[in-house]
Amino acid sequence: MPNKEKKVYLTFDDGPTPEITEWTLSQLRQFDAKATFFCIGENIQKHPEIFNKAIAEGHSIGNHTFNHLKGWETPTVDYIKNFKQCEIEISRHHQIDNPKSKLFRPPYGKIKFAQAGILKKRGYRIIMWDVLSADFDQDVSPEKCLENVIGNVSSGSVIIFHDSVKASKNLEYALPRTLAFLKEKGYKCEAI
Repeated sequence: MPNKEKKVYLTFDDGPTPEITEWTLSQLRQFDAKATFFCIGENIQKHPEIFNKAIAEGHSIGNHTFNHLKGWETPTVDYIKNFKQCEIEISRHHQIDNPKSKLFRPPYGKIKFAQAGILKKRGYRIIMWDVLSADFDQDVSPEKCLENVIGNVSSGSVIIFHDSVKASKNLEYALPRTLAFLKEKGYKCEAI
């Protein structure tokens, strides 16, 4: 997302989860940073209070399907149905007719052209990333996760983390250090 103001965009996939999303929100608060949360509908359904807290604190929300489906392995009709399930769950708590709220990230970063075309016709922007923390990868050390971010970030970068239990060890190490690094280098963290 090109800009001349040294802005970056932190994104978090797979939440909300009580074990890590609350902690993530507190870290963002400490650094006066805003982010975008690409939420799984099933997790919104289970933890609406955490979902609502992210919205109340000024973060953006995006659709990440209801059950974290793999686009390449799912028939388009089923994928769109699952997307719509998540859309309904989001709309129970958040107004989604605003174009800024119509954000989608495909799980695993994979989506078929037909699926993407349908989502775009529905007014959604498909948001990918250029900086992969790899926090979800159990073979990646917390130090390498941090290096993946600070070694590749530049103005306009979209950075992907995960507010999931699986990613928590790496996230808990990398996120506060990433936020401190970005602040030190004069970057502002904004929601998409």
